[in-house]
Amino acid sequence: MHLKNYSPDRQTSKTPMWRNPQLLILLAAGSMTTMAGGLVAPILPDIVKELKLDTGWAGMLVSMHCLTIALFSAPLGILADRVGRIRILIPCLLLYALVGVAGAFATNFWGLLLTRALLGAVSGGIAAASLGLLGSMYEGKKRSQALGLATSTLTITGITDPLLGGWVGDSNWRYSFYLYALAVPIAFLVAAIFKHESPLQAKAIKDNPTKSLRKVLTQPGALRVLLALSLTSVAMYAVVIYAPLYLKKAIAADSLLNGIVLASRAIGASVISAFGASKLTQLIGIQPTIALGFALMAATLATIPLLHQIELILVASIIFGVGFGIVLPSLYNALANFSPPELRSSVLAIGTGVGFLGQFMSPVLLGPVIYYSSLENVFYAAAIVALLTGVLLFVPQRR
Repeated sequence: MHLKNYSPDRQTSKTPMWRNPQLLILLAAGSMTTMAGGLVAPILPDIVKELKLDTGWAGMLVSMHCLTIALFSAPLGILADRVGRIRILIPCLLLYALVGVAGAFATNFWGLLLTRALLGAVSGGIAAASLGLLGSMYEGKKRSQALGLATSTLTITGITDPLLGGWVGDSNWRYSFYLYALAVPIAFLVAAIFKHESPLQAKAIKDNPTKSLRKVLTQPGALRVLLALSLTSVAMYAVVIYAPLYLKKAIAADSLLNGIVLASRAIGASVISAFGASKLTQLIGIQPTIALGFALMAATLATIPLLHQIELILVASIIFGVGFGIVLPSLYNALANFSPPELRSSVLAIGTGVGFLGQFMSPVLLGPVIYYSSLENVFYAAAIVALLTGVLLFVPQRR
């Protein structure tokens, strides 16, 4: 895998990152995609019990939005590049709140599944527009840092979302769905702060955009990164879906404890992706860095069925988060390096799409392991996926 910057190191603004209100609001908007699944995972056992669902299919409620994100993020990303990213972002945030809260009123599996699917569709627009704006604000090292901050924000909300979902849903699982209304004030902040997009952020694509996009995506390195993003998501989402079910079985964990465990995996990820991933890459190189991340993910996935003490489970979850926090921003930055600024919404949206497709495929690929083997073996299978993905990235490619 050979990764080179598309353009020289450049930052479009002299404002320090943490003092840039545009960056902060984009991070808040992008975090809504994590909330889509994070709120539901800890209350899944309660949903299964009340609605009398099959355990093997119940995971679809956590992953259905991933399929529709995968389907809608790419076309909405292309549309955002053409009509303006703010024009996509604000309506999607408002629709996100509407369909998210609607889940609280579902009375059966199919009704709830429909709201999850619609939530994913608008989340695809949020991810495409926010990542496109973020990817065009910075270049080179600054862009790597910005994407690291984005990953850190997603993992921080990976801490808060399960905690909020588990805490609010502890008395009644339906209450957790009201938290999706937080997208409404974010939409108003976007409208207030992004009154005008900069020329770079709204640059039109005039010369055969489909051909240009195809040329970017058919590069062998880009295809390999896209496949790695999908497989990484398969392994990661095994923890989100099956850890609460396993902990319920192994240590009789309630919704709040499930939320704490799911949140703990994001502690290490948030720290390493914000402050350590880019520095680690500069220190040892991008390939050894990604290899280390996959090794940590695989090792900790394999230990989950062996642990029955909550303290050890929390430690393993944090280390898993460190591995994931190393891998994800490195892969997104690698993908951004293959694209020119005017196509960045489209390319990163496709990356987001294949990542969420991997999350959707996680229960499809790993769910049968429960039927033919056991719940514990799901985590061993996910560990193998992580290892194979790491190997895939380092197989020599023809020039």
